[in-house]
This record gives sequence, structure tokens and C-alpha cells, in this order.
Amino acid sequence: MRSLSERPERPVVGVSVPHESAELHVTGAALYTDDLVVRTAGVLHAWPVQAPHAHARVTSLDTSGATTVPGVVRVLTGADVPGVNDAGVKGDEPLFPTEVMYFGHPVAWVLGESLEAARLGAEAVRAEYEVLPSLLTLGEAMEAGSFQGNQPTVSRGDAAAGLAAAAHRFSGELELGGQEHFYLETHAALALVDEAGQVLVQSSTQHPSETQEIVAHVLGLHSHEVTVQCLRMGGGFGGKEMQPHGLAAIAALGSVLTGRPVRLRLNRTQDLTITGKRHPFHASWEVGFDDDGRLLALRATLTSDGGWSLDLSEPVLARALCHIDNAYFIPDVEVHGRIARTNKTSQTAFRGFGGPQGMLVIEDILGRCAPLLGVEPAELRRRNFYAPGQATPYGQPVRHPERLAAIWDEVHERADVARRREQIAAFNTAHPYTKRALAVTPVKFGISFNLTAFNQAGALVHVYKDGSVLINHGGTEMGQGLHTKMRQVAATALGVPLDHVRLAPTRTDKVPNTSATAASSGADLNGGAVKDACEQIRERLAGVAARTLDIHPDDVRFDGGRVTGIGFHDRDLAWSDVVSAAYFQRVPLFAAGYYRTEGLHWDSSRMQGEPFKYFSYGVAASEVEVDGFTGAYRFLRTDIVHDVGDTLSPLIDLGQIEGGFVQGAGWLTLEELRWDLSDGDTRGRLATQSASTYKLPSFSEMPEELNVHLFERATETGVVYGSKAVGEPPLMLAFSVREALREAAAAFGPGGVTVGLASPATPEAVFWAVQAARAAGGAPGEETSAVPGAPVAGTAAARPAGGGDDLGDGAPTGDAAAPSPGAAQPAATGDVDGSDHGTEEAHDGADHGVARAGAGGS
Repeated sequence: MRSLSERPERPVVGVSVPHESAELHVTGAALYTDDLVVRTAGVLHAWPVQAPHAHARVTSLDTSGATTVPGVVRVLTGADVPGVNDAGVKGDEPLFPTEVMYFGHPVAWVLGESLEAARLGAEAVRAEYEVLPSLLTLGEAMEAGSFQGNQPTVSRGDAAAGLAAAAHRFSGELELGGQEHFYLETHAALALVDEAGQVLVQSSTQHPSETQEIVAHVLGLHSHEVTVQCLRMGGGFGGKEMQPHGLAAIAALGSVLTGRPVRLRLNRTQDLTITGKRHPFHASWEVGFDDDGRLLALRATLTSDGGWSLDLSEPVLARALCHIDNAYFIPDVEVHGRIARTNKTSQTAFRGFGGPQGMLVIEDILGRCAPLLGVEPAELRRRNFYAPGQATPYGQPVRHPERLAAIWDEVHERADVARRREQIAAFNTAHPYTKRALAVTPVKFGISFNLTAFNQAGALVHVYKDGSVLINHGGTEMGQGLHTKMRQVAATALGVPLDHVRLAPTRTDKVPNTSATAASSGADLNGGAVKDACEQIRERLAGVAARTLDIHPDDVRFDGGRVTGIGFHDRDLAWSDVVSAAYFQRVPLFAAGYYRTEGLHWDSSRMQGEPFKYFSYGVAASEVEVDGFTGAYRFLRTDIVHDVGDTLSPLIDLGQIEGGFVQGAGWLTLEELRWDLSDGDTRGRLATQSASTYKLPSFSEMPEELNVHLFERATETGVVYGSKAVGEPPLMLAFSVREALREAAAAFGPGGVTVGLASPATPEAVFWAVQAARAAGGAPGEETSAVPGAPVAGTAAARPAGGGDDLGDGAPTGDAAAPSPGAAQPAATGDVDGSDHGTEEAHDGADHGVARAGAGGS
């Protein structure tokens, strides 16, 4: 392969072109998995029998009633599985469970001639259960010692010594909520068996090869007997990386047993109650700063809520640990991770894959500690940026950290931050009941799969005799524009116009052993493979053209569908003529391309190495306005500068940045998952199981002004055509919104007061933060409680003592009143308590109402 990052003259990459399916999307002509049902004869429909308990043992399952329902063809149970009754890769996800592990867990599936028949049949199935004790919250799981999987640690230096030597020392806790993917297209699969016994599964999946593997082992077949195709997805966001496999296996099992096509499509309520979400996290931390506000040491424990099975919880946790530093150098670090096992849906991949949860911890720390240090939050962040020559806590050198500083400065200039802050100060002085704030936050996000083996891809490129080109690669299209970028890569590599290139749907019998389209690596991996295949073909065609032009093959150039040589001005050949000549000369016009990401190594047992090819950088400045009476807020403006290297497709990248930012803002401010925490019959039931109860960001939650700029002069060597990933990193730009809300709430109190803020920062949570700031009563250097009715910590004048600023003895607050089950739990922090060593402590104890997101911290 030629230089991976070098671009030819007049490349097709870097040109703004519409999404390759945009017209099909807006006209409704784009086909999705479930659209194929009407094109398939004799389809049966699947409906789940869902258990009404969070944790129970199935004592009996009587399916006879279902078979008497008109239109019911068969009921699928565990006894029907010819292979392995498991839908996961860890052996802990029985497809048909005998022990129900969450409310809504399917114990059987009914196949009917119509969806209504299948639904009525499912109602006629009689299942009896022995109800077992259940754990629903992170707090319950931690208290019970309910953990699963590995418990890794990322460390460098001596965190204990670093903390002991710190002039300023703080501790606290944070609990942050999960997030529902809420893709427009719910999970869907359509399976059929051909005359040779070959199983074909159409699946809305981000990982066709793994769907193929799971279907095969459930059916007791080899992988070559199962083909999985993904036309496109109506959104995935990580929710279709692991979770489609079992559903596809159900459809395939039904098809094998009945000899008829089987369609399984979850309705919205089923999708919400059966499939996993973003992992909620709990973090406890202790941090130390020097007198200049520079980070010295961090010791923390991150606990994720994995739900009932492991799924992808281990790599999600690993990425969270590797991103707790975000953009900041911390000399001494010790961060432990663990995964709680709870009786909820198995939480899974979600855009960012643990990175947002880890990064939010350090951003929350800096946001809370800045007022206590007497430093403006943005300045505290800027002081702690990585510098050239520094490495992450897991040992990876941070490449191009100067880009982050340049982007930071560019955002300040483009957003006119200094002038607007003056305007905000004047506005806040004049408006006692409404406050504004502007926060600036950075993003440093590592790009590559945690598991090194996943960083490979293949592609198959065909050139037909008329010069047209067909590409098949291992990546899947979920609306993110991957296929558009791959067409541009192929057109650039072959030197043909974009309209010469078409993409075929992703299929496991065309490109085998593919990795998931995830980890923001789709364009990097598949682009490298497509470019490799195209260059193989181009080199062969160069030999054909060289003989006609009487020049050396190295001097042949392909550009815009014409083939010529270096220095030629009066002679060229048509691309199609060269292709035709190659055919008659028996030169192969197809090629299989392959790419593997070089330079990666990772020791997961030691959590050390270089797991990422590079880091993507970005900075956002967001301004908000908060109503002091209600906690309601407006997003006034956001300015973003983001590093995508040399963009492959500017319109696609801009759309990804805007969409990622809004989805991140939804997670941090609106989207609240709640489960029934009562001891009644509905314990464990998801309460937010529809669009009417689960709040999604809409036009009204968009910033009134949103400006996005791609960082210029940013070629990334060693990546396809110098580009960088763009799928996940922009989501974390939304930290700026949350931090702006914190600063606006604090503006209702005296200077030097920091307030805790729940995640998600709903209007209710912001209201309690405002109340806490007001209750501070002019006590600088204090972190306030935001629990309704909780006393405010005692205060004392700050004075130098023992290498730190002793805040004196804070009056203990006592335990906060526990909210009623299912009620919103507002942000709370805890006591400010001077410690024996004379350093500042901003305690945020679990017994004092730690900041929570949703019922039970979910």
C-alpha cells in the first residue's frame, strides 16, 4: 500500500457530498430490515413472553394454551435449542432462561401467522415463578458485594504519597445515570432457510460477524452455514453491537424449526424493557492540587452497573479507566474499577463506550474544586492540559497535545469568550432571579478498539468491464455516513468520479471475520481496507495503461476517470477503455483488501500499553440561562472546534459533531431512566418505557445558536487520507453544557461556593442546586448540600495551616432524608470538613445523599 495518509491531486475525499442514502431517507424509499418482510412470502411473526419479576426462578412453563390460539404456529422454548442455549460471548446469557434476571426477561417466544396472533398466543402461555430477592440500584449491589467480571486498576506513581504531599486535598462521590439508545429503528431480524439448508439472517446489527457466530452456535451449525446481512440501520449508537445476536438467533431458530421465514421486530416498549442501555456509574474519589492549582494525585474507584450479565461491561469499564484523565496530566494516579451485577437489563455499548463516564468524573472534580481553589474553572482546566512529552496513566505518550491548546485558544477567539463573560457578569448583576454562565471544556478521546485483535478490517472491490465499481466492506451503515466516506475513499484511490462507485450491503459471505462498526474506527479500518483493494487494482491497470502509453507503470496517473502519465498534456485514455483492455488481457479486476492498525499493544492484566492509534481533540464553549424559581434553563449558544484530521467528508463530519453533541447534552441534562424500587409486585419494572416518559432532546433543547468549525491544518499521519475518527468524541463536548449549568446555579450564591449537580442535570436537579447555592449564606470556600431540607454545613474563615487552607470544623449535616421510591433524587454533596492534616475536604458521602441520576442511580 502507498502512504496511507497521502492524498493525490484533486481527491474526492475532502469534498462536501450528501449522504449516499440521503435522498432515500427523506423520500422513505430506504429499505431497513423490517421492510423486507413485505417482500417475503409466508413470514411468521415472533412475540416474547416476558416475565413479570425482577428476579425469579421459572417453576413451570405451560405453552399448551398458546397452541389453541388461532394463527399460532409454534412456541419456542429452551427445549428447542439444538446447539448452545446462550446469546452472549461470555456464557452468561441464556437465550431461554430458567432463572429470570430482570423484569421483562423473555422466557419463551411465540410464532404466529400475524403479529396479533403471536401476541395473543404469548398471553396464553402460563408461566409460574418463585420470586427471589433482587438488587436494583448500584448502592444495593455495592452493599451486597454483588460484582461480576474483572476488577482492573490503572495506576502510575504513588497516589497515596502524592495526596499526602498536596497543598489542597478534596474528596467526593458522583453517581451518574445511564442512557437509552432510542434509535429510530428498533431491533429487528428476518431469518429464512434456503433449499440447501443455508440460514440467511437479515439483521439490524453493528456486528454481522458476531451475529453470525451466535446464530451458528445456538443452531449447532458452523459459521459457513449462516450468512448475515445488514442493509442499513436506523440508528445504532452501540446498542446494536451485542444485543441483536440473541434476537437474530430466535428468528433463525424459528425458521429452522418451522421451515418458514421468521420476522422478529421489537416494538418500542419491548425494545426499552428488553435491551441494554449506557452503563450508570458510581465514582468515589480523592484528589490533590498544589498551590498553583495543578493536579498532583488522584485516587478513585469507579463502579459500573452492568445489569444482569457481562455483555461488554468489562471493555466499557476498561475504557472508562483509561479516560478518567481526559485532557489533564495527573502525575500520581490509582483508579480501581469494578462491575456491579443488578437485576436490570444487561447494560451495553453506547456511543463513547465508557469514555464519557470516566471523563465526566474528572470534569466534575475540576468543576467542584475550582471555586474552592479560588480559580476560574476554565483556567483550572487549561493549567492542567497535557504537554508534549507527557504520557497517560496507562503509559501511552500523548501525541500532538499542542493541538488541544490551539483548539482551546481558537474556541475562545471564535466564541468571543472574554467579552461575553463580561456581558454575563453584567446580566447576572442586573437579574437576581435569572443567571447565565459560560463554560469551556476539552475532549481528548482515544481511537481504536480496547481489544487489539478487533483493529483489523477487510474489503472486496469489483471493477466491471464498463468501468463501474462495486464495494463491499465489513463496516455497517447506521446513518453515520460510513458508506459515503468509503465511496469517496474508493473514488480517490482509483481516480474515478464518485458516481462510478456503488456500495453493496454488508454481508458475512463477502467479507468475513469483521469487527463491529464501533469505537469510532469504522472509517479508519474499513477505509484502509478499501484503499488497499483499490490500489491493488490500480497497480494492475497502471501496467495495462503503461504499455499503451509507452511509459513506466510508476508514471501512470488516474484522475477524474482519465488515465495519463506524468508530464502528458496531449494524450490520455478513458478509465473504461483501460478497464476493458485489462479484461481482454486477462488482468483481474477485483481485489480483497485488508488493513490492520499498526503500533498497538495492550496488556489488559496490567492495564498498561498503547491501546489507541491516536487521540481526537475538541473543545466546546456553552452558554446557558437558568431560572431561579423553577430550575428551567435555556441553551443560548455553543461554539465547537473539533479535530477530525483532514476530513474525508466535511458534511458528514459536521453532522456527526452536531449529533454527538446533542446526544451528549441529552444524556447529561434530560434523559433519566427510572425503575420501580418498591417492594411490590412491580419491583424492577422500567418506569420510563416510552417516548412519553423518557425525555429525549428535541429542537427546543438545541442551543439557540450552534457554531461548529473543523480544526484546520490537522493531517494525522498513519490514518487513511490523514483523517480522524468523528463518531464518539463529539458526545463529550456536551460536558460544557453541564458545567455551565453548575456555574449558573452557583451564581445564585456568593462567590467561592461550589455546588453539586446531579447527572442528568434535569431542571429539578438544577433547582436544588440553585437552592443550595442560595443557602450557602455567604460562606466562601464551601461545597453546599443540594438535598431539600438538609442543613447547610457550618463554616469558618479560611486560614493557612499545615501546608493547606484549613476551613475549620464543619458542622455535620447528618443524613439526608431519603426520597420516596421512584421519586427524583436531587443532587447532594455533603460536608466540608477540615481534616486532621489541615487540608480541605469536600466530602460527598453516600449517606449524605450523593448526586444521583434517576431512581436508584440508574
